[in-house]
Amino acid sequence: MQVNSNYQQNIGLYENKRKRSETPTFAQCVTEKEEEQIQNVPAANFEERVLQNAGPNAPQSVKDAWMETTKEIGVNGLGETKNGRTHISQMHIQQVIAHYWGRTDSANILGNSVESAIRAAQKALYDFDHPLEPNKVRSIEEQQARVKERQFYVSFLEKLQKLLTENKEQGETGLCGVSDKTSLYSK
Repeated sequence: MQVNSNYQQNIGLYENKRKRSETPTFAQCVTEKEEEQIQNVPAANFEERVLQNAGPNAPQSVKDAWMETTKEIGVNGLGETKNGRTHISQMHIQQVIAHYWGRTDSANILGNSVESAIRAAQKALYDFDHPLEPNKVRSIEEQQARVKERQFYVSFLEKLQKLLTENKEQGETGLCGVSDKTSLYSK
């Protein structure tokens, strides 16, 4: 029987590998810290944080519609839960594409008006209904999450369109009850 002369060196390499495999990577440390922070955030604050990621400059009426839809459907438009992301949502894809093309406000997909939020919701719904990979095999969990995501977009869009209709009606009689704005300037 022959004794390997590199015995000590091999033991040392084995010990280093074992230590490296036990030491968490940077990404694992960051993920653990994020999970700890998310678990300690109350549900309402979590949903508000997600909304700030989607529309920090959105008008309060749009934010209210988002929060109302989130409570109604049980999911938000970015597909995020306190347990992590269920799947990559269409609104999240919009953010990534905007970032890719160099938009400095890429996270602000809802914009700063009801109309811009409607466009974002319509685009998300269109992209959802016309996927680039129509025959992609999805897990049951992802399919269920996507059904909820679609329900979110439909409900959110309905609320936004109702807001827009209300705003237009108020705009017609918004100046001291005068329906014809030109009569104010004709004198």
